[in-house]
Amino acid sequence: MKKRFWRIEYSLTLIVIFAIALMLVPTQFITSKEASYISKWNDTYHKVEYIFSAMHAQEDSEVVKSFKRAKTNEARESLMRNLVKPHLRISEDDAITKKYAPHYMNGNKVAKNDKYHIEKFYLTRNDKLIGIKDIKNNDIFHPAFIMAFDVNGLKAPNTWGKDIFGVNIFIDGRVAPIGAGWDIDELKRDCSETGTGVSCSYYYRIGGEFNE
Repeated sequence: MKKRFWRIEYSLTLIVIFAIALMLVPTQFITSKEASYISKWNDTYHKVEYIFSAMHAQEDSEVVKSFKRAKTNEARESLMRNLVKPHLRISEDDAITKKYAPHYMNGNKVAKNDKYHIEKFYLTRNDKLIGIKDIKNNDIFHPAFIMAFDVNGLKAPNTWGKDIFGVNIFIDGRVAPIGAGWDIDELKRDCSETGTGVSCSYYYRIGGEFNE
């Protein structure tokens, strides 16, 4: 009788251990994957910061004049793309033709008229997606362009704050992760499952945790 009860208890213990393992493994996998995205984002940001620092040092008056003469958002975007293409090693042939539908962290689709909607993305040699958008601010206190990076390329989740991150580009050549300048409560609200996730670009760089 005791042996039978021992077997039942032993079996129940194994079932409980197996159930806990099933719950933990996906969580560990997701955490590892998310940590990988953040690591890729940090590497990307350092490269972008260096590129714009180098570009600003080499900037000549003709480039500045070209931006001032540009009359439309499209013209300014084209100028910026032409400036960064050699540094990012992309060309017009790298523009993606497949459907790409990014989302915010709260699950909402990035709509065409949203600030963070970018019309054209390019696929780099290391399978990142890069997009540039002109938001035309001509003072040094507000960004003139947004640049977005999907560190996972065309693969899912294609979501801001998960595998999509971005920088603001200022007219004086400075770059800053989107979210820089927001207060900590705003960052926590936005970089969550109820927010857009755009500010995660900065929040993770100051030590915020994934989906905190």
